Amino acid sequence: MKSRSATINRVTRETQIKLTFSLDGKGDSDISTTLPFLDHMLELMTKHGLFDCRISARGDTDVDDHHLVEDLGLCMGEAIKKTLGDKKGIVRYGFAQIPMDESLASVTLDMGGRPCFAYSVNVGKKKIKEFDVALIKEFLKALCFSGAFNLHVRLLVGGNIHHIFESVFKALGRALDAATSVDPRRKGRIPSTKGTL
Repeated sequence: MKSRSATINRVTRETQIKLTFSLDGKGDSDISTTLPFLDHMLELMTKHGLFDCRISARGDTDVDDHHLVEDLGLCMGEAIKKTLGDKKGIVRYGFAQIPMDESLASVTLDMGGRPCFAYSVNVGKKKIKEFDVALIKEFLKALCFSGAFNLHVRLLVGGNIHHIFESVFKALGRALDAATSVDPRRKGRIPSTKGTL
């Protein structure tokens, strides 16, 4: 099987991002976005999804963190889409429900090429240190639209704000790993009755 990895470079007046993403990794990461909480969440996602990820990113965070967070989602989604190519042989669907102490989140996705985003994680207006957790929604939305997949994120039980988003990103990693895994029974066939994704 050919290597399923991609490198994305995005340079705008607002952000400078270099991202390398491999689906068939060991969970290794080297992530530096200038946003420590987001770095931690992306490390959790790659570790639990067994992806390898390298990110070097800077942005106009003196204005707001929004541009950098959204553009990171766009870059990661684009990388995932590139790694999948024609999607022959993949499982296509993935689901994970992950607890983090008192919090429990579920992530369900379909890599079928139809971007749709549903997000039910209501934590109000809160920050972890200086990071506005409302931006997590923007990251995930950009990720699924750029990656062209269907993504449902639900908080089933919530408590500590940090635990909530740990459960979300761990579940995202596990669900994405399940959906992008190669099923040998498919023998390189497209997982759709349409014949294309």
